[in-house]
Amino acid sequence: MSLQDQNIAILGAGRSGLGAARLARLHGARVTVMDEGDPARIAPALEKLHAEGFDTLPGAPARDLVVRPGEWSRAVISPGLDAGWPLPKKFTSAGVPLTGEMEFGYGFCRTSLAAITGTNGKSTCTEITAAVFNGCGLKSLPCGNHGVSLSEVVASGENYDVLALEVSSFQLETIRAFRPRVAVWLNFAPDHLDRYPGMEEYFSAKARIFENMTGEDLAVVRAGEPVNSGAARRVTFSAHGMEADWTWADSVIRHPGGEAPTGGIRLRGRHNMENLLAALIACQSFGLDVPDMLRAAAGFEPPAHRCELVREWRGREFINDSKATNLHALNACLLAMDRPVILIAGGKDKQLDYAPLLASLPGRVRAMVLIGEIAPALHSLFSPHLPCERAADMDEAVRRAARLSQEGDLVLLSPGTSSFDMYTGYAQRGEAFRAAALSLH
Repeated sequence: MSLQDQNIAILGAGRSGLGAARLARLHGARVTVMDEGDPARIAPALEKLHAEGFDTLPGAPARDLVVRPGEWSRAVISPGLDAGWPLPKKFTSAGVPLTGEMEFGYGFCRTSLAAITGTNGKSTCTEITAAVFNGCGLKSLPCGNHGVSLSEVVASGENYDVLALEVSSFQLETIRAFRPRVAVWLNFAPDHLDRYPGMEEYFSAKARIFENMTGEDLAVVRAGEPVNSGAARRVTFSAHGMEADWTWADSVIRHPGGEAPTGGIRLRGRHNMENLLAALIACQSFGLDVPDMLRAAAGFEPPAHRCELVREWRGREFINDSKATNLHALNACLLAMDRPVILIAGGKDKQLDYAPLLASLPGRVRAMVLIGEIAPALHSLFSPHLPCERAADMDEAVRRAARLSQEGDLVLLSPGTSSFDMYTGYAQRGEAFRAAALSLH
């Protein structure tokens, strides 16, 4: 596809926008990057664009832009922007075709894609998938909604055998031809209702990942998920006891070709075992065998702050899930644990209703240690149901949790809210947990 001498508007000055701008210019287009955001806030992005010689319209010039019919050949929208917002609507109202960044990149991509979507676990599954491909001799890269955009990868000119592509509902909203060779559906749960009118619209956007697939393609779907995977061949997985083609239980994967132990895998939690199962099924479809894939997966380092094993101490495991900044992530982590938990939770008070969490506590959580500005409210809610203690900082929280724990327990930091009352972000909070756990003697 040639873009020679076309006027292309790139909407959004972030990393996806920069990747799309590079790709458009590479194919001969005249490019202008537009962003309605405060120029001071997006200054680093603008500096990168200017350093590469791109024209930009930031802030007021973008908001005041008048789009005339015939003036622009196409507008490419970054996934963080809603097509219904004022700037994109100026282009669609003038009859300018609006293309999502991922769809734009796909139009120039000649590499096979293993695309991964789901409400939770996308990034981890994408990283595992790329690690397994690379460990088995197929050059791969985790990309898409995960760090490097598809347009950026394609524009780089680097050759890959297969890309592990994280795909969000936002990216799927604007697809037309996008067709991965493998599409993974990890799970679905309420989220992004600030973007969508309701759950049905959010679900429908995500389900578009299967829209253009044929019988030659593979749909990898978590057992029990009520999603229509279209014409693609469907393979299911479960680590939660449901009937499926691939299952995990008692540290053993059972698949159509036999069984395989997972003792060397450093991931923790049933939800991460499902991420592993999905990745293995996707990778097997490219001709890889299970023993080789598991050896590659054994070398995978779990992402920091996402159910990350920090240490074992006196028969206890200390798990850092600081990235659980909402209740759904906390609940998913709890449901994935197969050992008794001493839970460290709390942080910034976002006026969330924690009462639904009560259903997940019996038989899973032995005790809680509460931190942050929301600790008093959580103590009032949970203390009638199980032992609860409050801690002034992370060091004290870890010491209290260690004292409350028994051999065989998990001490789990999964806060269920953001960290900004005590830390600069979830990463700093997770590092504080790591330091406190490693200091135990």
